[in-house]
Amino acid sequence: MKIKKIKNLDFFKEKSLNNLLRIFLSSFLMISFFYIAPIFINFAEKNIITTEFSNNSKQVLAYTLNNGPKNQDEVINENDVLFDIFNLNDLESDTVRLSAATIKQLFEDTGYNLQDVRKKKLVKPVALTLLPQEIKMIENVKKRKEFFIQIVLPLIIQENNNIRLDRKTLFNIINKSNNTASEKKWLERKYKQYGVNSRDLSVLKIRMDEIPTSLAIAQAAKETGWGTSRFAQEGNALFGQWTWSGEGLKPKKAEEGKGHKVMKFNVLQASVRAYQRNLNTHSTYKDFRKARAEFRDLNKPLDSIELSTHLNKYAETGNQYVEVLQKIITQNKLKDFDDAKLLPSSIDLESLI
Repeated sequence: MKIKKIKNLDFFKEKSLNNLLRIFLSSFLMISFFYIAPIFINFAEKNIITTEFSNNSKQVLAYTLNNGPKNQDEVINENDVLFDIFNLNDLESDTVRLSAATIKQLFEDTGYNLQDVRKKKLVKPVALTLLPQEIKMIENVKKRKEFFIQIVLPLIIQENNNIRLDRKTLFNIINKSNNTASEKKWLERKYKQYGVNSRDLSVLKIRMDEIPTSLAIAQAAKETGWGTSRFAQEGNALFGQWTWSGEGLKPKKAEEGKGHKVMKFNVLQASVRAYQRNLNTHSTYKDFRKARAEFRDLNKPLDSIELSTHLNKYAETGNQYVEVLQKIITQNKLKDFDDAKLLPSSIDLESLI
């Protein structure tokens, strides 16, 4: 649409502000806005929003209109999605960091070792809140890896158990013709928690699902250097999730006053929960959730190797990141833990998928 130039500048002086003029001015302003807006957005993308952050999707706490998804149903309310994680952080503000020697002794006293777990598929419920600082001093690489797995394994299984119980409740609701007030209230809370603005039960079912244990361990290992990174030690950040607004740790190479921080947690459990919520709600991982749902529809176990191919946008290295995850899973035989159960209660959850 072209706007003819107004040749007579005295037109505005001589004529009164009638209805025709008001309509003309309104149209002019609207057209000007749509003409200028793309120019401004393009300028902002090039000069304000840096490429370093825009192409990395570890933005678990960056659910904004600018950095977040464009689909109406995918616009996430950060406070709703992460409400229970914030609460978990607040509840566990005073924690004690145990030494590596104390933790090892605890594992021995409880008979918790990975060799038994691989055979019996049973994990002792030893939930630690902080990583030991001495983990980086364990020179034997194999022992350091096993020690790290022992620490994070119960935490990951516990969060998957929580999701399993939620899925059981969801299926009970779906299979009923009428729901109680408490069930409707629970459902409304879960819609918010999983960012399902459409209130679509099928969407909630796809999002409310587990992350394979082997995949979660591999990502935690990759993001923390098997528990030795500064972010893991100082902020319990097992999965390198980013934030622009929340409390976090600033990367050393980041420019002063610019960019992201790595999300900081009071306890390791909160980090695991935030990681799962990230994969289950963020628009970047829609294909991951779709592939997982297909496994469910075919009544097949979740394959961490196959699902990892849909996490190429988790890190800036893309497909190389996926290859590293797959290598960690296969070399350390992490799939052995996918069907492990957390004692004493999780055996009862075996059929709740």
